[in-house]
Amino acid sequence: MIVADIKPFKEIMRLVKNYRKICVIGCGTCVTVCHAGGQKQVSEVAAQLRLAAKLEKKHLEVGEETILRQCEHEFIDSLEGLVQKYDAIVSLGCGIGVQMLAERFPHTRILPGLNTKFMGAPTEPGIFWERCVGCGNCILAETGGFCPVTRCAKGLLNGPCGGSQNGLCEVSPDTPCVWQLIYEQLEAQGMLDTMEAITPPKDWSVGQGGCGPRRLVLEHLVEEEKDKHKIAEKVLTRNDCKK
Repeated sequence: MIVADIKPFKEIMRLVKNYRKICVIGCGTCVTVCHAGGQKQVSEVAAQLRLAAKLEKKHLEVGEETILRQCEHEFIDSLEGLVQKYDAIVSLGCGIGVQMLAERFPHTRILPGLNTKFMGAPTEPGIFWERCVGCGNCILAETGGFCPVTRCAKGLLNGPCGGSQNGLCEVSPDTPCVWQLIYEQLEAQGMLDTMEAITPPKDWSVGQGGCGPRRLVLEHLVEEEKDKHKIAEKVLTRNDCKK
């Protein structure tokens, strides 16, 4: 899941200061789980904005809305009538959601209400840890399911640095050494010989290399969509002929 947190309220106030009709829009998936952009946070931010405007004796109309996902057109399209009523939108979605809204509604100012942090998971109530950087070349099969690219402070791919103490990282002493976890996992699975293989340097060109935004194309879905359009066109042509 994508983990984010709410921007400081002063920053949000600065972003909306030139607008009189704004709507706070939340996202019902990742950022709801990390208590940053769900319906509860939408209501809280909206209430803060109204109170701040009242204290400053300014007129500010604040709307509230939450959709299931801000990263998919089918959910964003439902906002069309709503967005037109406002001067600006404060998105409590991740950076992807903000950009998707901006692309869909080019004539409306879309403002980020969150700071997107990382891809991670809740390890215990209220605590989220980064687990993946999206490197594009997963090696979890060789490392017992633990990612050294993300979870090693030094990004080491072929074993620990030697500075860890009692299973904890020397850079972040409150963080488990991922190579200790990898060793224990592979030992439990009877696969310690896996660590003897040398992992070459990461090919970052398939991940975060400077080649513009990455894209994943599922050809079978693309072809299915094309077939649907072809069938729809045939049906329309037949109907026209009947007329």
